[in-house]
Amino acid sequence: MVTANTARNIVGIIGNVISFGLFVSPWPTFVKICRNKAVEEFSPIPYLATLLNCMLWVFYGLPIVHPNSLLVVTINGTGLLLEGIYLTVFFVYSPKEKRLKLIKILAGEIGFMAVVVSAVVAAAHTHEKRSLIVGILCVIFGTLMYASPLSVMKLVIKSKSVKYMPFWLSFAAFLNGVCWTSYALIKFDIFITIPNGLGTILGFIQLMLYAIYCRANPVDKSGTNEEEAHKELEMA
Repeated sequence: MVTANTARNIVGIIGNVISFGLFVSPWPTFVKICRNKAVEEFSPIPYLATLLNCMLWVFYGLPIVHPNSLLVVTINGTGLLLEGIYLTVFFVYSPKEKRLKLIKILAGEIGFMAVVVSAVVAAAHTHEKRSLIVGILCVIFGTLMYASPLSVMKLVIKSKSVKYMPFWLSFAAFLNGVCWTSYALIKFDIFITIPNGLGTILGFIQLMLYAIYCRANPVDKSGTNEEEAHKELEMA
């Protein structure tokens, strides 16, 4: 008979694989940046947001905060590495003004994490208290990260086209939400459940929009051309 811990580990491993696919999905964008040797109008903000989110989840999954959460640490540690690579590419190919902005935000995030780690370790002396504090922060920033597709969905409704919302990416986002929500529910963890439950709902809505507009003729009522729409998607 499969135990709850075994089932949770299996679901977590599947979630790691799907999450890894989502983390590497921006790779073509960075290949383009390297090829053109310019970031053009692409924004580093989504990657900075994901970096902070990964740092928080890695801290949450450490034994000193929330024991038995190795799979949370492995995937977010991988995400941390990949986001670091993406931001390095941004720094190399950005003009001076964007580099300064990138450094300021990155320094702010590192400073924020230093304060969080120091405060939690010094002031909270039980796993329950540490999990509560870091978990609340993870919910806040995880929810903000999962809410980022809202601008993409707005673009789909506005243009009546799914051109800028690839089916497989939306499907993977939905599966990712389902996996990590299931992982959290098997051995209930409200802090993993809330942001991933939201991710599941938003992923499902994206799939519904795809079903509605996949055969519709694209209509660009705003006059937004393809390149501008692509940039809007990247900046979401």
